[in-house]
Amino acid sequence: MTKAEVITKISEKTGIQKDDVTQTIEAFFKVVKDSMAEGENIYVRGFGSFINKKRAKKIARNISKNTAIVIDEHYVPAFKPSKVFIEKIKNSKKIKDLAPQD
Repeated sequence: MTKAEVITKISEKTGIQKDDVTQTIEAFFKVVKDSMAEGENIYVRGFGSFINKKRAKKIARNISKNTAIVIDEHYVPAFKPSKVFIEKIKNSKKIKDLAPQD
């Protein structure tokens, strides 16, 4: 599902104009990105957490030049779904029907 499809669906369910939904969604994304860039994690009860995950310093290989490269410690954004969210997905009949059968 694309962002445009999400906006359309929210607009249909709530009766709010698409332009207003778009502004709200864009504002939400901006707050998440700006807050995480400042080192803050975001916790949304019943949905999940947007967190900064620490990646340790490591040595990688540049195969084409056959040299070692040091990749410094850094942070990457991650999403951790809540238990409620995980259970909803686990118990979804629609997803079970879509899954390939062995």
